[in-house]
Amino acid sequence: MKTAPSKINLILGSHAHVSYGADTAEFERVYSDILRPFVSCLYKYPRIQAVLHYSGVLLHWVERTHQELFMLIEDMVGRRQIEMLGGGFYEPILPIIPHQDKIGQIELLTTYIRKQFGKRPQGCWIPKYAWEQGLVSPLASCGMGFTFLSERQFALANVDADAPCICEDQGKLITVFPVSQSLESALAGKSISAVLDDFSRTGMGSTRHGSDEAIVAIFPGKAISGKDESQDYAWNHFFEELSLCENFVETVSPGKLFKRFKGLRKVYIPDSLGDKDAVPARRFIIEYPEAGRLYSKMIFTNLLVSHVRGDKARKDSAYEELWKAQGSILFCRTGQQGLHDNTLRNTAYSAMIGAERITRGVGKFEPSLLSYDVNMDGEEEWLFQDVKLNCYVQPGCGGIFELDYLPKTWNYLNTCGDRVAFADRLLPSGASIEKLGTGSVNGARLCRKERYELGELDKVRRRLRLVLHKSSEDSLGSVEIEKNFAVKKDSVIVKYSLANGGTEPQSFCFAPELDLSIPGETDAFVRFFACKSGEADNALTGSAFPSGASSYAGLAHGVDGIKIHDIKNEVQITLSASKPCDMRIVPVYVSEGANKLFQAFCVMPLFRVSLEAGKTWDTEFVLKFSH
Repeated sequence: MKTAPSKINLILGSHAHVSYGADTAEFERVYSDILRPFVSCLYKYPRIQAVLHYSGVLLHWVERTHQELFMLIEDMVGRRQIEMLGGGFYEPILPIIPHQDKIGQIELLTTYIRKQFGKRPQGCWIPKYAWEQGLVSPLASCGMGFTFLSERQFALANVDADAPCICEDQGKLITVFPVSQSLESALAGKSISAVLDDFSRTGMGSTRHGSDEAIVAIFPGKAISGKDESQDYAWNHFFEELSLCENFVETVSPGKLFKRFKGLRKVYIPDSLGDKDAVPARRFIIEYPEAGRLYSKMIFTNLLVSHVRGDKARKDSAYEELWKAQGSILFCRTGQQGLHDNTLRNTAYSAMIGAERITRGVGKFEPSLLSYDVNMDGEEEWLFQDVKLNCYVQPGCGGIFELDYLPKTWNYLNTCGDRVAFADRLLPSGASIEKLGTGSVNGARLCRKERYELGELDKVRRRLRLVLHKSSEDSLGSVEIEKNFAVKKDSVIVKYSLANGGTEPQSFCFAPELDLSIPGETDAFVRFFACKSGEADNALTGSAFPSGASSYAGLAHGVDGIKIHDIKNEVQITLSASKPCDMRIVPVYVSEGANKLFQAFCVMPLFRVSLEAGKTWDTEFVLKFSH
């Protein structure tokens, strides 16, 4: 039977993180709303102990920009008022990152905290409470003696969240404190004294093994405040009320508390997240292709780094670049400041490409064409790796799904959804360029939804040929497509040969599609120019794409190609075709409620083709990068 406790041991915590790559305004917001009010107000109440977890990204920013707050934390650590929690430096979803990255990220933050605050952390924070039992071994190996999970996860283990427990893996142990989400919710509507008084009188399901002392852990995001009250006032009021509860509440350090426990219950906590509505990361990377590509790139880059031999400094440097790409926000939520924030995705890709550059060293790099299942889908992809370009070609749809320009560490195919470059489609002969990109076209043959077969793979000369055979299911099914890929230094070359394999003439429009990830959509980020043989390049009319102007499109008729000036990266991209074509350029967005988040520019050439039975039509694209 549950009994009301005579004393509450309160673990009071504060947690905050800002994703690597977020803009300065987001760092300042978190500092002003969370860090500064909590820390500066806590400093005035030296008898109240607390535990802090601020990610390495955030702590490093505070150290550089708000030294005064950093000094307060140092002072409170020195007088043993606060305890710092460790964890992954870049706040990763720990279960899905490679083992050596788990240990590396934890040790990086541990070293930082020890150097800055003079004491090695004894416990750690698990981002999003993303738990798998296999985490026990790497956490314990890094010297972490305890961690925190939500009371919901204790319920999943059929264990009351009335006391810490221990979890085991590979002979390693870790103590797990339950975080009371019910008390955190109660604090949104009541003062701390009222909440703790209710708890003290009723017990609320929390006494430890018959003891009359309760152990409660909470990490409130903010203090309750009135309409016009600041968080500084609210936290002052919070700590003042808490200090008046000394007769039945004692704030305690988890580092001291966990060492006192003997005979804790050993439990198995199922794989889970703290929020019951959150999509588990392993499912998230399957349901969202853009998250899956980030994850695949992370695993592949880890493999490249692990193969570095004879140069520990270079290997360590490459690992630290890779870890910047492992932020939890990219693998657990969409929307702004999540997976659909193309700035954060671009930052992650930039870090991984930077890590790959480090693995190559300063010597001569030998270009190659590899077959490797980089997407981990059971089928090998084809990877062109050159001095300046990585070009990954996907089987089946026959398109390019990653295109890295290494001098600027930029993936120009970082888009949302399951998009690829040189995604082919055949349209009825009456289709117009003005209608491309506005939706599906009746009578179209979407070739990327069919399957291209491997025609030839020449790894010596680094050539790849794919073939799309006739289809009986489409009105344009008699057309066969042969695609040849090659990469030479700073250019991707794609040669097409379209053949009429039927017995009747065919007239149609051929419209491959490229979605290029540019840092922004306005003319501060990008300019477009139409190219015609014998003429000067002409800026496309209205080439400034206003934010949110999804109906705007750049049109060019009878051109040999276009030039794209990526202003932020200082890169010029030229797409040239061996035959004149019409060209349409439209911005690509992802809708998030009432907001539209810019992702890329869709470039769609259109050719009008007429083929007699048994005849072929050829064209060649060259996509060139320079800076």
